[in-house]
Amino acid sequence: MQYSSELIQTMRQALETVMASVPADQSVFGLKAAVAECILRAAAHGQTSYDGLVTSASSQIQQIIAMLT
Repeated sequence: MQYSSELIQTMRQALETVMASVPADQSVFGLKAAVAECILRAAAHGQTSYDGLVTSASSQIQQIIAMLT
């Protein structure tokens, strides 16, 4: 799937926002890649707004951390 440069920038910003909200003691190896994958899945399903991408990834962050620890 191809994404516009604007959407790619929005996804990057969403990723950085979500990662900035993760406390340092919960930042585990592979977390950023897993959050990026979550954002990509959301975009593939039609979620293209910054707020929507952040919400989608943020709602899954604890599950992702649990999976990686």
